[in-house]
Amino acid sequence: MINNKKLSYKDAGVDVDAGNQAVNQIKDIVKQTFRPEVLTELGGFGGTFALNIAKHKTPVLVSGTDGVGTKLKLAFACNKHDTVGIDLVAMCVNDILAQGAEPLFFLDYIATGKLNPNKVTDLVTGIAEGCKQAGCALVGGETAEMPGFYGKDEYDMAGFVVGVVDKENMLPNNQIADGHVLIGLASSGVHSNGFSLVRKVVFDVAELKVDSYVPELGKSIGEALLEPTRIYVKDILPLLERNLIDGLAHITGGGVTENTPRMLPNNLQANITKGSWPVLPIFNYLQQTGNIAEQEMYRTYNMGIGLVLAVNKNQVDTVLAELNKEKQQAYVIGNVSTGTLGVQYSE
Repeated sequence: MINNKKLSYKDAGVDVDAGNQAVNQIKDIVKQTFRPEVLTELGGFGGTFALNIAKHKTPVLVSGTDGVGTKLKLAFACNKHDTVGIDLVAMCVNDILAQGAEPLFFLDYIATGKLNPNKVTDLVTGIAEGCKQAGCALVGGETAEMPGFYGKDEYDMAGFVVGVVDKENMLPNNQIADGHVLIGLASSGVHSNGFSLVRKVVFDVAELKVDSYVPELGKSIGEALLEPTRIYVKDILPLLERNLIDGLAHITGGGVTENTPRMLPNNLQANITKGSWPVLPIFNYLQQTGNIAEQEMYRTYNMGIGLVLAVNKNQVDTVLAELNKEKQQAYVIGNVSTGTLGVQYSE
Protein backbone atom coordinates (compact mmCIF):
# COMPACT_ATOMS: atom_id res chain seq x y z
CA MET A 1 0.00 0.00 0.00
CA ILE A 2 1.36 3.42 -0.97
CA ASN A 3 1.02 6.31 1.47
CA ASN A 4 -0.26 9.43 -0.28
CA LYS A 5 0.60 11.72 2.64
CA LYS A 6 4.06 13.32 2.63
CA LEU A 7 5.96 12.05 5.66
CA SER A 8 8.69 13.80 7.59
CA TYR A 9 11.17 12.69 10.24
CA LYS A 10 8.96 14.47 12.78
CA ASP A 11 6.03 12.28 11.75
CA ALA A 12 8.17 9.30 12.77
CA GLY A 13 8.71 10.83 16.21
CA VAL A 14 12.08 12.57 15.76
CA ASP A 15 12.05 16.36 16.15
CA VAL A 16 15.25 17.80 14.63
CA ASP A 17 14.26 21.34 15.66
CA ALA A 18 13.93 20.27 19.29
CA GLY A 19 17.42 18.74 19.04
CA ASN A 20 18.84 21.99 17.71
CA GLN A 21 17.10 23.92 20.48
CA ALA A 22 18.65 21.63 23.08
CA VAL A 23 22.14 22.15 21.63
CA ASN A 24 21.70 25.93 21.66
CA GLN A 25 20.51 25.84 25.28
CA ILE A 26 23.51 23.87 26.52
CA LYS A 27 26.36 25.57 24.60
CA ASP A 28 27.16 28.16 27.27
CA ILE A 29 26.79 25.57 30.05
CA VAL A 30 29.29 23.26 28.37
CA LYS A 31 31.76 26.06 27.65
CA GLN A 32 32.06 26.78 31.36
CA THR A 33 33.83 23.42 31.78
CA PHE A 34 36.55 24.07 29.18
CA ARG A 35 40.21 23.85 30.11
CA PRO A 36 42.95 25.73 28.18
CA GLU A 37 43.77 22.50 26.31
CA VAL A 38 40.36 22.39 24.57
CA LEU A 39 40.68 23.43 20.91
CA THR A 40 37.16 23.17 19.47
CA GLU A 41 33.73 24.56 20.22
CA LEU A 42 30.69 22.37 20.86
CA GLY A 43 29.02 21.20 17.66
CA GLY A 44 31.90 19.73 15.70
CA PHE A 45 32.16 16.10 14.64
CA GLY A 46 34.67 15.46 17.42
CA GLY A 47 36.09 17.14 20.50
CA THR A 48 39.78 18.03 20.43
CA PHE A 49 42.15 18.32 23.37
CA ALA A 50 45.87 19.23 23.20
CA LEU A 51 47.69 17.18 25.82
CA ASN A 52 50.31 19.22 27.68
CA ILE A 53 53.30 16.97 27.05
CA ALA A 54 55.65 19.25 29.00
CA LYS A 55 53.74 18.46 32.19
CA HIS A 56 54.39 14.71 31.93
CA LYS A 57 57.56 12.68 31.51
CA THR A 58 55.94 9.39 30.55
CA PRO A 59 52.23 10.14 29.98
CA VAL A 60 49.76 7.26 29.98
CA LEU A 61 46.18 7.93 28.92
CA VAL A 62 43.60 6.26 31.16
CA SER A 63 39.99 5.92 29.98
CA GLY A 64 36.78 4.93 31.68
CA THR A 65 33.12 4.59 30.82
CA ASP A 66 29.97 4.04 32.86
CA GLY A 67 26.30 4.89 33.25
CA VAL A 68 23.96 5.77 36.11
CA GLY A 69 21.89 2.60 36.02
CA THR A 70 18.45 2.20 37.53
CA LYS A 71 18.94 5.26 39.73
CA LEU A 72 17.51 7.01 36.67
CA LYS A 73 14.14 5.49 37.58
CA LEU A 74 14.19 7.70 40.68
CA ALA A 75 14.90 10.75 38.56
CA PHE A 76 11.93 9.89 36.33
CA ALA A 77 9.63 9.40 39.31
CA CYS A 78 10.78 12.61 41.04
CA ASN A 79 10.84 14.56 37.77
CA LYS A 80 14.24 15.86 38.85
CA HIS A 81 16.97 15.63 36.24
CA ASP A 82 19.72 18.06 37.28
CA THR A 83 21.69 15.74 39.60
CA VAL A 84 22.02 12.42 37.74
CA GLY A 85 24.52 14.07 35.41
CA ILE A 86 26.82 14.52 38.40
CA ASP A 87 26.43 10.80 39.08
CA LEU A 88 27.39 10.04 35.49
CA VAL A 89 30.63 12.01 35.71
CA ALA A 90 31.43 10.71 39.18
CA MET A 91 31.18 7.06 38.20
CA CYS A 92 33.72 7.62 35.43
CA VAL A 93 36.22 10.03 36.98
CA ASN A 94 36.41 8.25 40.34
CA ASP A 95 37.26 5.05 38.48
CA ILE A 96 40.24 6.47 36.61
CA LEU A 97 41.32 8.31 39.75
CA ALA A 98 41.82 4.84 41.24
CA GLN A 99 44.66 4.40 38.74
CA GLY A 100 46.20 7.71 39.70
CA ALA A 101 44.91 9.59 36.66
CA GLU A 102 43.85 13.22 36.45
CA PRO A 103 40.61 13.48 34.41
CA LEU A 104 41.13 15.64 31.31
CA PHE A 105 38.00 15.51 29.20
CA PHE A 106 34.55 13.94 29.20
CA LEU A 107 31.94 12.92 26.62
CA ASP A 108 28.30 12.04 27.23
CA TYR A 109 25.59 10.10 25.40
CA ILE A 110 21.91 10.72 26.16
CA ALA A 111 19.19 8.63 24.48
CA THR A 112 15.53 9.39 24.98
CA GLY A 113 12.14 8.44 23.63
CA LYS A 114 10.95 12.04 23.21
CA LEU A 115 13.45 14.88 23.17
CA ASN A 116 12.54 17.59 25.64
CA PRO A 117 15.05 20.47 25.32
CA ASN A 118 14.52 21.64 28.90
CA LYS A 119 15.04 18.13 30.28
CA VAL A 120 18.21 17.72 28.21
CA THR A 121 19.40 21.08 29.52
CA ASP A 122 18.87 19.86 33.10
CA LEU A 123 20.80 16.67 32.37
CA VAL A 124 23.72 18.50 30.77
CA THR A 125 23.72 21.07 33.57
CA GLY A 126 24.37 18.20 35.97
CA ILE A 127 27.06 16.73 33.72
CA ALA A 128 28.75 20.13 33.49
CA GLU A 129 28.61 20.52 37.27
CA GLY A 130 30.24 17.11 37.65
CA CYS A 131 32.96 18.09 35.19
CA LYS A 132 33.62 21.29 37.13
CA GLN A 133 33.93 19.31 40.36
CA ALA A 134 36.36 16.94 38.62
CA GLY A 135 38.29 19.68 36.81
CA CYS A 136 37.73 18.07 33.39
CA ALA A 137 36.32 19.55 30.19
CA LEU A 138 33.04 18.46 28.62
CA VAL A 139 34.24 18.46 25.01
CA GLY A 140 31.26 16.85 23.30
CA GLY A 141 28.41 14.40 23.38
CA GLU A 142 25.44 12.97 21.59
CA THR A 143 21.70 13.26 22.14
CA ALA A 144 19.62 10.61 20.38
CA GLU A 145 15.85 10.69 20.05
CA MET A 146 14.63 7.09 19.73
CA PRO A 147 10.81 6.83 19.69
CA GLY A 148 9.57 3.27 19.98
CA PHE A 149 12.76 2.23 21.77
CA TYR A 150 12.39 4.29 24.96
CA GLY A 151 9.18 5.55 26.54
CA LYS A 152 8.49 9.24 25.83
CA ASP A 153 9.48 10.26 29.37
CA GLU A 154 12.44 7.89 29.66
CA TYR A 155 16.12 8.32 28.88
CA ASP A 156 19.42 6.59 29.43
CA MET A 157 22.88 8.10 29.84
CA ALA A 158 26.43 6.95 29.32
CA GLY A 159 29.69 8.75 29.94
CA PHE A 160 33.28 8.43 28.79
CA VAL A 161 36.35 10.06 30.35
CA VAL A 162 40.02 10.28 29.43
CA GLY A 163 42.70 11.14 31.97
CA VAL A 164 46.47 11.08 32.21
CA VAL A 165 49.09 9.84 34.65
CA ASP A 166 52.85 9.39 34.40
CA LYS A 167 53.64 5.71 34.03
CA GLU A 168 55.79 5.60 37.16
CA ASN A 169 52.95 7.09 39.21
CA MET A 170 50.20 4.68 38.17
CA LEU A 171 48.16 3.07 40.94
CA PRO A 172 48.21 0.66 42.55
CA ASN A 173 52.00 0.65 42.85
CA ASN A 174 54.28 -2.07 44.16
CA GLN A 175 54.71 -0.41 47.56
CA ILE A 176 51.58 -1.81 49.21
CA ALA A 177 52.69 -4.25 51.90
CA ASP A 178 51.83 -5.83 55.23
CA GLY A 179 51.18 -2.96 57.65
CA HIS A 180 49.75 -0.45 55.20
CA VAL A 181 46.81 1.52 56.63
CA LEU A 182 43.39 1.81 55.00
CA ILE A 183 41.78 5.25 55.04
CA GLY A 184 38.13 5.62 54.02
CA LEU A 185 36.63 8.79 52.57
CA ALA A 186 33.00 9.46 53.34
CA SER A 187 30.35 8.90 50.69
CA SER A 188 27.38 11.22 50.18
CA GLY A 189 24.85 8.39 50.23
CA VAL A 190 24.02 5.35 48.14
CA HIS A 191 25.88 6.90 45.17
CA SER A 192 24.87 5.03 41.97
CA ASN A 193 24.95 1.31 42.72
CA GLY A 194 22.53 -1.24 44.08
CA PHE A 195 19.40 0.62 43.05
CA SER A 196 17.55 -2.47 41.88
CA LEU A 197 17.60 -3.67 45.50
CA VAL A 198 16.92 -0.14 46.76
CA ARG A 199 13.76 0.11 44.64
CA LYS A 200 12.58 -3.33 45.74
CA VAL A 201 12.95 -2.37 49.42
CA VAL A 202 11.49 1.12 49.13
CA PHE A 203 8.65 0.61 46.66
CA ASP A 204 7.75 -3.08 46.98
CA VAL A 205 8.43 -3.81 50.66
CA ALA A 206 7.86 -0.42 52.32
CA GLU A 207 5.36 0.65 49.63
CA LEU A 208 6.58 4.25 49.74
CA LYS A 209 6.13 6.98 47.15
CA VAL A 210 9.11 9.10 46.12
CA ASP A 211 7.73 12.03 48.13
CA SER A 212 7.13 9.94 51.28
CA TYR A 213 8.85 11.57 54.26
CA VAL A 214 11.12 9.24 56.23
CA PRO A 215 11.78 10.53 59.79
CA GLU A 216 15.03 8.55 60.14
CA LEU A 217 16.40 10.39 57.11
CA GLY A 218 14.94 13.82 57.80
CA LYS A 219 13.73 14.14 54.21
CA SER A 220 11.69 12.38 51.57
CA ILE A 221 12.95 9.04 50.32
CA GLY A 222 13.30 10.50 46.83
CA GLU A 223 15.54 13.33 48.05
CA ALA A 224 17.69 10.92 50.03
CA LEU A 225 18.19 8.52 47.15
CA LEU A 226 18.87 11.18 44.50
CA GLU A 227 21.78 12.63 46.51
CA PRO A 228 24.52 12.71 43.83
CA THR A 229 27.66 10.62 43.96
CA ARG A 230 30.61 12.39 45.55
CA ILE A 231 33.48 13.30 43.24
CA TYR A 232 36.86 12.92 44.95
CA VAL A 233 39.25 14.23 42.30
CA LYS A 234 40.19 17.59 43.78
CA ASP A 235 40.74 16.06 47.23
CA ILE A 236 42.96 13.28 45.94
CA LEU A 237 45.09 14.87 43.20
CA PRO A 238 47.27 16.88 45.65
CA LEU A 239 48.00 13.65 47.56
CA LEU A 240 48.89 11.86 44.33
CA GLU A 241 51.26 14.66 43.34
CA ARG A 242 53.13 14.10 46.62
CA ASN A 243 53.13 10.30 46.17
CA LEU A 244 51.26 9.83 49.46
CA ILE A 245 48.90 7.12 48.19
CA ASP A 246 49.98 3.63 47.13
CA GLY A 247 46.57 2.22 46.24
CA LEU A 248 43.03 3.46 45.79
CA ALA A 249 39.69 1.66 45.50
CA HIS A 250 36.49 3.28 44.27
CA ILE A 251 33.61 1.64 46.15
CA THR A 252 31.02 1.05 43.44
CA GLY A 253 29.04 -2.04 42.41
CA GLY A 254 30.16 -4.87 44.67
CA GLY A 255 30.38 -2.60 47.69
CA VAL A 256 33.20 -2.51 50.20
CA THR A 257 33.74 -6.27 50.04
CA GLU A 258 34.32 -6.63 46.30
CA ASN A 259 36.09 -3.35 45.52
CA THR A 260 38.64 -2.89 48.30
CA PRO A 261 40.78 -5.92 47.30
CA ARG A 262 41.02 -4.71 43.69
CA MET A 263 44.02 -2.54 44.63
CA LEU A 264 45.87 -5.33 46.46
CA PRO A 265 48.28 -8.04 45.23
CA ASN A 266 47.18 -11.65 45.64
CA ASN A 267 49.19 -12.24 48.83
CA LEU A 268 47.54 -9.47 50.85
CA GLN A 269 44.16 -9.02 52.49
CA ALA A 270 42.23 -5.98 53.70
CA ASN A 271 41.27 -5.99 57.37
CA ILE A 272 38.37 -3.62 57.97
CA THR A 273 37.01 -2.65 61.36
CA LYS A 274 33.26 -2.16 61.46
CA GLY A 275 32.24 0.86 63.48
CA SER A 276 35.38 2.81 62.58
CA TRP A 277 33.25 5.18 60.51
CA PRO A 278 29.62 6.33 60.78
CA VAL A 279 27.34 4.19 58.61
CA LEU A 280 24.92 6.60 56.96
CA PRO A 281 21.25 6.45 58.04
CA ILE A 282 20.07 5.50 54.54
CA PHE A 283 21.92 2.17 54.80
CA ASN A 284 20.49 1.38 58.23
CA TYR A 285 17.03 2.18 56.86
CA LEU A 286 17.47 -0.10 53.84
CA GLN A 287 18.89 -2.96 55.89
CA GLN A 288 16.19 -2.87 58.56
CA THR A 289 13.28 -2.29 56.17
CA GLY A 290 14.37 -4.94 53.70
CA ASN A 291 15.66 -7.40 56.32
CA ILE A 292 18.95 -7.55 54.40
CA ALA A 293 21.84 -9.55 55.85
CA GLU A 294 24.83 -7.47 56.91
CA GLN A 295 27.11 -9.45 54.60
CA GLU A 296 24.84 -8.60 51.68
CA MET A 297 24.89 -4.91 52.59
CA TYR A 298 28.69 -4.75 52.58
CA ARG A 299 28.98 -6.52 49.22
CA THR A 300 26.30 -4.36 47.60
CA TYR A 301 26.71 -0.85 49.04
CA ASN A 302 29.44 1.58 50.05
CA MET A 303 28.02 1.79 53.60
CA GLY A 304 29.22 5.40 53.94
CA ILE A 305 32.71 4.97 52.43
CA GLY A 306 33.07 5.99 48.79
CA LEU A 307 36.83 5.68 48.41
CA VAL A 308 39.47 3.59 50.23
CA LEU A 309 43.15 4.57 50.24
CA ALA A 310 46.10 2.31 51.00
CA VAL A 311 48.72 4.45 52.73
CA ASN A 312 52.10 3.77 54.30
CA LYS A 313 51.69 3.90 58.09
CA ASN A 314 54.30 6.69 58.26
CA GLN A 315 52.18 8.90 55.99
CA VAL A 316 48.79 8.43 57.67
CA ASP A 317 48.86 11.61 59.76
CA THR A 318 49.93 13.68 56.76
CA VAL A 319 47.16 12.28 54.55
CA LEU A 320 44.49 12.78 57.20
CA ALA A 321 45.66 16.34 57.85
CA GLU A 322 45.51 17.18 54.13
CA LEU A 323 42.03 15.68 53.75
CA ASN A 324 40.72 17.42 56.85
CA LYS A 325 42.13 20.69 55.54
CA GLU A 326 39.88 20.23 52.51
CA LYS A 327 36.97 19.42 54.87
CA GLN A 328 36.82 15.88 53.52
CA GLN A 329 35.62 13.40 56.14
CA ALA A 330 38.22 10.63 56.35
CA TYR A 331 38.61 7.72 58.76
CA VAL A 332 41.20 5.05 59.49
CA ILE A 333 39.10 1.96 58.77
CA GLY A 334 41.64 -0.87 58.87
CA ASN A 335 44.93 -2.17 57.55
CA VAL A 336 46.58 -4.54 55.10
CA SER A 337 48.19 -7.82 56.13
CA THR A 338 49.61 -10.97 54.57
CA GLY A 339 46.81 -13.38 53.70
CA THR A 340 44.38 -14.48 51.04
CA LEU A 341 43.16 -11.71 48.74
CA GLY A 342 39.83 -10.44 50.05
CA VAL A 343 38.32 -8.57 53.01
CA GLN A 344 38.20 -9.68 56.62
CA TYR A 345 35.84 -7.78 58.88
CA SER A 346 36.14 -7.32 62.63
CA GLU A 347 34.11 -5.44 65.20
